[in-house]
Amino acid sequence: MSDTGIHIPHPAHHGHEANSLDQWVAIFTAILAALGAVLSYQGSHLMNDVLLQKNEAVLMKAHATDQWNYYQAVSTKMHLMELAKTLAPADKTSGFESEITKYKAQKTRIKTDADKYEQASAKANAEAALLSTPHEKMSLALILFQIAVALASVTALTKRAWLMSIASLCAIIGIGLWGYGLTML
Repeated sequence: MSDTGIHIPHPAHHGHEANSLDQWVAIFTAILAALGAVLSYQGSHLMNDVLLQKNEAVLMKAHATDQWNYYQAVSTKMHLMELAKTLAPADKTSGFESEITKYKAQKTRIKTDADKYEQASAKANAEAALLSTPHEKMSLALILFQIAVALASVTALTKRAWLMSIASLCAIIGIGLWGYGLTML
């Protein structure tokens, strides 16, 4: 097969400056890709922690709801005993008072448990909110890395060095956001 008609440019035909720019773009893109991979892993890990805390909050809220339902059931039983004591003849009311006392004690224990679950739910929600803020910073950093890689690609195609400056600025801001997000943990 003949390669007549196909023009393959020789590296000697390009200026040294363009070749140097291509090398810088390649190195820059490789570094950003590696940093982006680490950042993506950290962001995913952090989001898993956020979701774990949110699940814990929902679970604790469900336990609290169960306890409050149980509290209402015991309260209803106690009120029925009080009504029965009121309606029953005087000689038949001796057992009602001990049942009413038992239900009052149960209600106190149940309320304490329900309050503990409510507090645990609130704590897990607060922890999820604390973890969510650094994740947002890391997500913005990853977006800036992706913009920087895209600008670097356009730089390689157009040979416009000023685009590399904008790409570098995006990368630096991204690194700053990433660092800021890490300090919030």
